[in-house]
Amino acid sequence: MKKRWGTLLLAGLLGTAVLSGCGSSASDSASTTAADSAAAETTTSSENTKEDLIFVNYRDIRDLNPHLYAGEMYAQEMLYEGLVNITANGFEGCLAESWDVSEDGKVYTFHIRPGVLFSDGEKCDAYAIKANFDAILENKDRHTWLEMMHLLVGVDAPDENTFVIELSEPYYPLLTELGVTRPFAMISPKAMKDGSTKDGVEAYIGTGPYVLDEFVTDEYAIFKANPNYWGEQPAIKTITVKVIPDNQTRILALEKGEIDMIFGKNMIDADAINQYLDSDKFTVELSDPTSTRQIVLNTSSDILSEKDVRIALQHATNKQNISDGIFYGLEKPADTLFAKTIPYCNIDLEPFTYDLELAGQILDDAGWKMGSGNIREKDGKQLNIDLLYNSDSVTEKSIAEYLQSEYQTIGVSLNIHGEEEQSYRDNMKAGNFDMVFNICWGTPYDPQSSLAAMRAPVYGDYAAQLGLDDKAEIDEAITEILITTDEDRRQELYTYVLTHLHEDAVYIPLTYECNKAIYRSDMKGFHFTQTQYEVPFQDFSF
Repeated sequence: MKKRWGTLLLAGLLGTAVLSGCGSSASDSASTTAADSAAAETTTSSENTKEDLIFVNYRDIRDLNPHLYAGEMYAQEMLYEGLVNITANGFEGCLAESWDVSEDGKVYTFHIRPGVLFSDGEKCDAYAIKANFDAILENKDRHTWLEMMHLLVGVDAPDENTFVIELSEPYYPLLTELGVTRPFAMISPKAMKDGSTKDGVEAYIGTGPYVLDEFVTDEYAIFKANPNYWGEQPAIKTITVKVIPDNQTRILALEKGEIDMIFGKNMIDADAINQYLDSDKFTVELSDPTSTRQIVLNTSSDILSEKDVRIALQHATNKQNISDGIFYGLEKPADTLFAKTIPYCNIDLEPFTYDLELAGQILDDAGWKMGSGNIREKDGKQLNIDLLYNSDSVTEKSIAEYLQSEYQTIGVSLNIHGEEEQSYRDNMKAGNFDMVFNICWGTPYDPQSSLAAMRAPVYGDYAAQLGLDDKAEIDEAITEILITTDEDRRQELYTYVLTHLHEDAVYIPLTYECNKAIYRSDMKGFHFTQTQYEVPFQDFSF
């Protein structure tokens, strides 16, 4: 049975709000006869030997250059590989069979897997890998969100079987940054433009289990199993990706058998999940928490520079109602900035309980007394706070409207306004906000990448923390986290940073996002990976 709205007020505010609010839907299904025919060609008469899969995405695959950031990550994962893979049990070799780390933690020596070919037949050895790193480093400024870029001394390929990375300081997340989808994925040097990739590539040629066979912009893409793949050949030989922007049209296509699977945090709404939970025809899967939906409080803004006001807002935020009312309980209420399942984050922090009476008492004690129009006042100033949200997100708008009404009951005037995504991000980065919605980087980037970015104006975190008395100490601890080789010391520093940010009430964690999938129940081998954007097609079968 579906979970009901948390309150009548919330139901009225939300209407038909859905999980896919982070993207807008402008058109109906763009699937084509050509895509249907291509998928059908590889389906045999026996269902047990079905070797095709029809996938769906809300937009086109776009530019799949592995060294840039425009392409769909699930598609790049199909085509390209890096030196290592990130697994539930840690790191495993990919294009590197193994690696050694120097005693001081500054030099990584990778032993390259022999016999690997790019899908164009080009050899993938240490020289080809160095050519890829050289191309990436030529565009270094584009990749400075990766902390390793600030520590990289150089790379070398002393022979075809050996690749070396040298750093100025030890850096424990190096393997994570090498294992994520981009930019450290390898493309055939023959596909580069004069040894460069920053201005585009000639073709999308990797070493992965699939190759791009055909695509029509905004309609479909067809991937075929890579005959040169060094690993086990996938059971699914052909994957057709249809472009269907609209959520309901995707569900109808699944129901009618036009697609086999829907996958992604923002691809499936709560109604659909609940509709198919007890289905025999389709299977629903939900991952562990991947990221945290949050509101960032600007400690430099006039009113929110008062810690008591920030703490009162924590107690005035009903996360359970948001979880139940918007997400049908699929996104669980978030007690802390990162879920306890995230590495280094299983620490003892006391959550801020939902308690409107306590919130009001804290404001009273801080001198904010109820004034005219049921808005609190102090020193002739009303308790007016602005909340910025991404106007492209139905979800954020719905949460904002709910909080506006909820906070009003304790005398807080919350002015909400939405801006289109680029403007919203620009203002967030510049610190032009009192409160702003954000989502942490998510797995496998957390917690290290989210924390590393807090030390510079990457997103809103840097500006939001500038009013903290302990900002300098927090930044110093984050820097030490990234370079210490002592595991106990690293955990101690993470505990220090996360405890201070929690007690300073800089963030209001709302819910923990999770990955979602609905697929035909006769498909086997489904699982989520440590990289939330990867779809492990090579492990699926019918």
